[in-house]
Amino acid sequence: MAGTPHPFEDTAVKAVFASYPEPERTKLLLIRDRIFQTAEQTAGVGPLFETLKWGQPAYLTPQTGSGSTIRLGLPKSGGLAIYVHCQTTILSDFQQVFPDAFAYEGNRAIQFGAEDPLQLAKLDLLISRALTYHL
Repeated sequence: MAGTPHPFEDTAVKAVFASYPEPERTKLLLIRDRIFQTAEQTAGVGPLFETLKWGQPAYLTPQTGSGSTIRLGLPKSGGLAIYVHCQTTILSDFQQVFPDAFAYEGNRAIQFGAEDPLQLAKLDLLISRALTYHL
């Protein structure tokens, strides 16, 4: 999955990404692009809405209602994380498939150290599942 970076429509979201330190910013921008690419390539998802929730970039599917919100951010413990709604089975199902591949924070997040590899092919599956959770 490669392509050109998705442009920012919300200047507040752009500013949050700009405030992130390196290498976290680069990795979070890469995950952001994967979220948009997955949405574009997955039937039934429709256009994404990018906004801030709890001060973090968040990705929603308001037109189709196909998915559950995905958020990106910096956990207090350091590194970076991808968050899903904690009252879904998205992360618990994913953890059953990849039990030792990631550092899980309960049923709400996958955390990465700043230098950890992202394992993008596996993350694409998580993103796809979150964006189609209600289908």
